[in-house]
Amino acid sequence: MPNAFNFSASPFDCLSLNEQRLVRDSVDVAYYPQGQTILDVGVAPSHLFVIIKGYVTQYEGDEVVTTYGPEDTFDGRGLVAGKTSSRFLASEEVVAYQLARQTVTDLIANNATFGALLFSDLSQKLSALSQRQSQHELQSLTLSRVDEAFVRPACTVDANTDLLTVVGLFQEHRTSHVLVRDTQSEPARLGIFTATGLLRAILSGIPLAQQKVGEMARYALIAVRPSDQVGDALAMMLKHRVHRVLVAEGEHVVGVLEALDVFSFLSNHSHLITVQVEAADSIEALAQAATQITRMVTLLYRSGTRVSLIARLVQDLNARLFERAWQLIAPPDLLANSCLFVMGSEGRGEQLLKTDQDNGLVLRDGYTPPDNLDAICQAFSTALGTFGYPECPGHIMVSNPTWRKSATDFSQMVQQWLLMPDADSLMNLAIFLDAHAVCGDASLLEQARQSLMRLATDNDAMLARFASAIDAFGNSQGWWNRLLGMGESTGLHIKKEGIFPLVHGVRSMALAEHLSETSTAARVEVLVARGVLSAALGAELTQSLQFLMGLKLKAGLTEMDTQRPVSGAVEVTKLSSLERDLLKDALGVVKQFKALMHYRFKLDAL
Repeated sequence: MPNAFNFSASPFDCLSLNEQRLVRDSVDVAYYPQGQTILDVGVAPSHLFVIIKGYVTQYEGDEVVTTYGPEDTFDGRGLVAGKTSSRFLASEEVVAYQLARQTVTDLIANNATFGALLFSDLSQKLSALSQRQSQHELQSLTLSRVDEAFVRPACTVDANTDLLTVVGLFQEHRTSHVLVRDTQSEPARLGIFTATGLLRAILSGIPLAQQKVGEMARYALIAVRPSDQVGDALAMMLKHRVHRVLVAEGEHVVGVLEALDVFSFLSNHSHLITVQVEAADSIEALAQAATQITRMVTLLYRSGTRVSLIARLVQDLNARLFERAWQLIAPPDLLANSCLFVMGSEGRGEQLLKTDQDNGLVLRDGYTPPDNLDAICQAFSTALGTFGYPECPGHIMVSNPTWRKSATDFSQMVQQWLLMPDADSLMNLAIFLDAHAVCGDASLLEQARQSLMRLATDNDAMLARFASAIDAFGNSQGWWNRLLGMGESTGLHIKKEGIFPLVHGVRSMALAEHLSETSTAARVEVLVARGVLSAALGAELTQSLQFLMGLKLKAGLTEMDTQRPVSGAVEVTKLSSLERDLLKDALGVVKQFKALMHYRFKLDAL
């Protein structure tokens, strides 16, 4: 029927021309006055509704679940299930399209993406979105399989082969490495010998014909599978500081993936940034490398790379950047007797764009630091400022003496936060729980962390007060109005309304379970394994976090493009209908999780 039906709105934007024609032939228009119940609990819906004008509120009992506005669709789940589980009320005068059940059933049978976007949970919707993007957009090369990149055939030699013979193989196969199979060891092992090892062998002065390749090979191989993503292989190389990874499926060796081949395959510059950072001999040279990180994030995001992978690459690159800066500024004895660490989103590996500095320094007990330690730490904070990381408003930085102490003093301080939990100490505790070592002796940081965990036992009152911060921002329903454009401002602060309560809720559960993991995803994984969270909720939390991070990144990049300061707010009126749909689902997951937190920590009794 009506030609005005908007096929650019989700989930109808995935329909073929024939499927669109079917919708036009089957759709009717209905009117509902304000206050009328459109669907009630237990009713078998006969139509799918698409709002043209007005707003519909979904209730479970007396609680508001969500509100639907123009171009939103409901109740797909009830239509498929054959029974509505909620009450849908016209909160103001409503005009809506009605699409008959049989038409919807036919569309679902012929178009799996339509079905997933219509009634599935958040995880399945995001999966369907990913599949659709791969069909209709240029898919990021980082999502490609390893075996779609250039995997060099494996040239394998026995460990007893002399190096002169290996040099001949290098020339014959035009390669700079061979795999080395040592069958004499128990069990047999596989290693690699490269041109770098050949240089060491030449410098030894022993004739190459008298040296065995097995004695010069490196056996700690890093391996990926052919089906792994190229981006994950790149992340492995950066993490382990290697230039090659073995490509193998079980015991079957496919070949070797070299860094240079990956970099020619990918369109980002993460390796070049790493090389630039490690070669830098001054803070000025590091600053030049630091400017490339945001550019890399922009290129990766706009080419469709997963937010989780971007965050991993950023964490690795920032760790290299901070480590190299500290090495250039701090004297060798300080480097050897301390641990520099980062906290907050940087510590969790969830930072995408540059945010405030959050770092600290643990000194070895009994070590006497240089007299100019204050100047050294101030120089480091200043250097990070030149890299684009502004000073922390709360001065949670190594330039603040509170955040640089001996291991014993640090342990006592974090224990004090736990035993005397006022607002400031709980904030410091939350930040410290995300601490991640970037340079020096990581065991010093672990010593302070373990002293904290030993005290975090059965202190329900403290845990409840700590967890109560999930309600620090926003209100119960205000974000629904802003999401639908019904409030005074259409700006939605993603971090306050979604990311913070999710991250801090998971952090609170991790503290209660004494987990050592620092990233939200890793914490969720362990909480699911222990049965603290259901597998379904765990998956939704991880998916929601990554989606919210992606929206926040998109908004931040847009603000940077238009020379505006990054605010953390998302203009919901500028989101696509699918993005609004997914945002509503993600914030719904956060709301569900907050309710679980209230029950778990008895927050309503505070």
